[in-house]
Amino acid sequence: MTTKANATDDSFHVFDTTLRDGAQREGINLTVADKLTIARHLDTFGVGYIEGGWPGANPRDTEFFARAQQEITFENAQLVAFGATRRAGGSAADDPQVKALLNSGAPVITLVAKAHDRHVELALRTTLDENLEMVRDTVSHLREQGRRVFVDCEHFFDGYRANASYAKSVVRTAHEAGAEVVILCDTNGGMLPAQIQAVVSTVIADTGARLGIHAQDDTGCAVANTLAAVDAGATHVQCTANGYGERVGNANLFPVVAALELKYGMKVLPEGALAEMTRISHAIAEVVNLTPSTHQPYVGVSAFAHKAGLHASAIKVDPDLYQHIDPELVGNTMRMLVSDMAGRASIELKGKELGVDLGDDRALVGRVVERVKERELKGYTYEAADASFELLLRGEVEGRARRYFRTESWRAIVEDRPDGTHANEATVKLWAKGERIVATAEGNGPVNALDRALRVALERIYPQLAKLELIDYKVRILEGRTGTESTTRVLITTGDGTGDWSTVGVAENVIAASWQALEDAYTYGLLRAGIEPTE
Repeated sequence: MTTKANATDDSFHVFDTTLRDGAQREGINLTVADKLTIARHLDTFGVGYIEGGWPGANPRDTEFFARAQQEITFENAQLVAFGATRRAGGSAADDPQVKALLNSGAPVITLVAKAHDRHVELALRTTLDENLEMVRDTVSHLREQGRRVFVDCEHFFDGYRANASYAKSVVRTAHEAGAEVVILCDTNGGMLPAQIQAVVSTVIADTGARLGIHAQDDTGCAVANTLAAVDAGATHVQCTANGYGERVGNANLFPVVAALELKYGMKVLPEGALAEMTRISHAIAEVVNLTPSTHQPYVGVSAFAHKAGLHASAIKVDPDLYQHIDPELVGNTMRMLVSDMAGRASIELKGKELGVDLGDDRALVGRVVERVKERELKGYTYEAADASFELLLRGEVEGRARRYFRTESWRAIVEDRPDGTHANEATVKLWAKGERIVATAEGNGPVNALDRALRVALERIYPQLAKLELIDYKVRILEGRTGTESTTRVLITTGDGTGDWSTVGVAENVIAASWQALEDAYTYGLLRAGIEPTE
């Protein structure tokens, strides 16, 4: 494990703890390979420190540090090992946990220390003075071994409220023993920005220590609390990618860094790294196997999405009128959503986004607006089905719907067998390139059977369809009627290995709605492949 260079000087630290604290989120279970992949992403992004886990506490983290030494050459970050101060009544030199931290090979070690007097007495079951000695001895020993040391003061803000004098004595002891940074932790996540700012200011003045902040998000204020601490003089921020963490999570790395760079004017990342932020966020989400939050600040796909016609009219004049930054600064893009709230400006901007030339034809734009509103009244939704909207738009521009095949009929049969199993079979009859085609297929459900039958029918004529894969399928019962007579909306997401798209169908019958969405999905796939329509 080597580091070529630090992203920034040592005056301000961006410290990521996704691999340790973020991994405590419910539903995240990282393998060693996952952790190595995430570490590479974080290093590429340019954070200064990556906390890899607790070596010695579990075999997976121990293996991670061993493999990181052999497999990763860090360009920007330094790897950090996390652990606790020595046990009460012992010595740091003889403590097996402290030895495991040294054996990890990490150049930086973060120690967690108790800063709340009740936690010292009830959890550690030792005296307040012995706790201070545990901090002093462990920090001093690690420094003597040539390691940089940061100290996390656990439950600091709750401890400060209960016994400010003792909480500050822990900070002072760590600082005097050689800790480069002492991090004040809002472990329970209950603080608010004004409280954070006041406490951090006081502790800096009273101890002279360099301070950092570690904020949990239980009040929804972790990012704000982190920035409040920076306002008060903290020069070290601990965050996790996408805000992953125990309970509701930690301060989210990406809005914190974006705020520091774009709002505070601080250079905390390597040149050009901020533009990679959206990609890095989504890449890490893929590794942990969680769907990226669509509404996450800066990096969510909806972060710069505009729906209201009033917004679109203003954006057409100047995008900055309804956007706090240029989305390209963080690697994101502006999106126009088409819905029954759309006006002319929304359609014009969406057409431009899709590469469809509407010219200056106001009548054409007006027809599209009315068509969208009419169809959304029936239950269609185009803000979630860009592909279906593009087909509608191109049909209006070209004067006819794009067709690569014409459906004669389709049917789906579900057979309930005596043994309790079910058989699903579909038959489609259609015309393509002047040829009548009949195809039958079985599937694990009626929609899957229809999808397979359509594929069987068309792949010989359009081999490009072999790449298509149904990725997601959503059904929603719409308001208006009740029970089995309700109108149904189906959204289908399809991919071809290089991208994906969504289509919509609406009908009283869920299978009929699904067929509409499938027809659009295949039609759009052929459009993407550059095939000219034949019907």
